[in-house]
Amino acid sequence: MLPQIPAGYLCPFCCVGYGTLCYVSNANVVSDEYMPIQKFIDKRTIQRARRLWLHYGVFWLGAIATGLVAVLYARLIDFGYKIFLHYVSRDWWLPLLITPVIGAIGVWLTRRYFAGAEGSGIPQVIATLHDDGALAPRLLSFRILIGKVAVSFLSILGGFTIGREGPTIHVGASLMYSLKRFYPARFRAIRGFELERRLALAGAAAGLSAAFNAPLAGVVFAIEELTRSFEQRTSGVLITAIIFAGIVSLGLQGNYIYFGTIDVSGQFPHLLAVAVLLIGVLCGVAGGVFCWLLLNTHRWLPASVVRWRARRPVAFGAACGLIIAVIGVLSSDHTFGSGYVEARDMLEGHAQLGVTYPFLKMLSMIGSYLPGVPGGLFAPSLAIGAGIGNALHLLFGDMQLPMLIALGMVGYLAAVTQSPITAFVIVIEMINGHALVISLMATALISSQVSKFFAPALYEVG
Repeated sequence: MLPQIPAGYLCPFCCVGYGTLCYVSNANVVSDEYMPIQKFIDKRTIQRARRLWLHYGVFWLGAIATGLVAVLYARLIDFGYKIFLHYVSRDWWLPLLITPVIGAIGVWLTRRYFAGAEGSGIPQVIATLHDDGALAPRLLSFRILIGKVAVSFLSILGGFTIGREGPTIHVGASLMYSLKRFYPARFRAIRGFELERRLALAGAAAGLSAAFNAPLAGVVFAIEELTRSFEQRTSGVLITAIIFAGIVSLGLQGNYIYFGTIDVSGQFPHLLAVAVLLIGVLCGVAGGVFCWLLLNTHRWLPASVVRWRARRPVAFGAACGLIIAVIGVLSSDHTFGSGYVEARDMLEGHAQLGVTYPFLKMLSMIGSYLPGVPGGLFAPSLAIGAGIGNALHLLFGDMQLPMLIALGMVGYLAAVTQSPITAFVIVIEMINGHALVISLMATALISSQVSKFFAPALYEVG
């Protein structure tokens, strides 16, 4: 017969309950008189689990949700553009009718129901990260998340020249910020704005990472563009969010490369340094002019148009839609949409686009952003840069076309964002272009510096 633990005693080693066998003392617990001790221990365990949930659980679930939403949003935008291409292939004139109508509806919806969802969304995220917490409830709400997705989908149905990467950053930040409601009020009071800031920053970085399948770009973008500094206490938060969002993206889409792997073989040409300098300067000028035009509309638009835009924003949106449609029809439909297909085809050598493509794409891009509907800048900028590199192949005929296109992509993106590190990291990850890393870095640095002569950083002002 096994010995018994006396009444009023609970084994201090394994804390078994009444009527169970204690393997340490080799005795049966015959009394539950001291069960409050066990309840106290269980309470401490529950409290510890609750603390872990508050610090990690909600955050991890939010990162997973961000990755899922980013993937679904990408598929939604691709689906919308396929619908647009389908009806354009049947009747070439349909954009002249549909695009202005969608432009008017998009402006009306944004101004009426989703104020704060305009543009790419990155300026809104930056403003909330550098604010004292007053802007976040208005710019990172769940309503903004819905509006960003819905109106950008409507815009791509009309062929607007917009990307999904900027909106994905805004959506990721809004989604993570909205999770603060799952924290107890006392916890939020103690953590204050720091909790909200970390959530928004992690969501934005995870959104970019999932959008491009570029985890390094997510980290660099958060440091260089969003916070403009490196904070050690937030590094683990960023990386964790990117990991979880990336796992979701990989699980749903596989380990893909955004534009595919470029083939740069053999020795680098002797004129590579000249090409880097020329592309850096040209992209810097083009990107700087683009930023200046968006930031100084009152200086180049006629005064009557500026007043009409302020009084009749919906009609102005329809007019911009008509301009986008006309440019698209004249370019044989190549300027519609984000430009992802055109950039990929140029990299693969399948596209036959003229030297006017970058200019027409830029005009269509300006027309897409003047009304203020939601849409991103990244993908159209990459397409414009690819067009610049493609056009310069006429001058550098001995150089491999994918090399010139990659340099143009990184140059124009760096000029528009004025964030050279983010630009070349994004392009390297999107084309698997590690062989060109030094050339891409040099091009990004030159173009971003040239762009600063024309206008300040677009996201900081916009």
